Amino acid sequence: MTGSLVVVGTGIGAAHLTTEARAEIAGADEVFFLVSDPLSELTVRELAPRARSLGGCYENDRSRRAAYERMVEMILEPVRAGRRVCAAFYGHPGVFVLPSREALSRARNAGIEARMLPGISALDCLFADLGVDPAAGGCQIYEAGDVLRRELIIEPRAGLVLLQAGVVGEETHSPAGSAPALPALSDALRQWYPDSHELVLYEASPYPGVSPIVERIRLGDLAAASLSERSTVYVPELDPQ
Repeated sequence: MTGSLVVVGTGIGAAHLTTEARAEIAGADEVFFLVSDPLSELTVRELAPRARSLGGCYENDRSRRAAYERMVEMILEPVRAGRRVCAAFYGHPGVFVLPSREALSRARNAGIEARMLPGISALDCLFADLGVDPAAGGCQIYEAGDVLRRELIIEPRAGLVLLQAGVVGEETHSPAGSAPALPALSDALRQWYPDSHELVLYEASPYPGVSPIVERIRLGDLAAASLSERSTVYVPELDPQ
């Protein structure tokens, strides 16, 4: 028997789960999931009562990369044994979800059927909640740590989205999350923006009817800001002079 793998996104909250993703979760022989809120977990377990969480792959103060490797192998073991497997990840499974892409790549390289279904990401929620149209003036999207690791050239006349800003500089898993490189990120942004430039600290809401977290601060205050591991920083474009 030949196994298969489908990777789906649960969206930011349980209400975002698509009809197609629900069908894949309910119809799979094995289901694995990694979500960030109890309502999404409950929804997955209602569709697949024996679904297994990938959250146990994280170990405090251990490398995130090592955790991702454990997730990939946990997903692929039943696939290689001929099972039909569905792996459900928070948000969009192709947006900053390394284990989903790695599992798909390894399965395809082994000649196994593997595909991805989209989901609503934090980026989609940001565009809706902040009223940002990425087509209006352009939009740049980076992982926050890349601003520090790579010699990026930022275009200040277009909006800038910094994903995973709440864990920038964090190499190991921490249950509370941290952003040890936030001061360095703040310094790096000063190459393109003045201290007075307004930023938005954004966190999408996982619950219907609950407002997102939206905090507007000056760039000069970013280094001392309090972020969660789910925080995204949005930097609006500079006003044309």
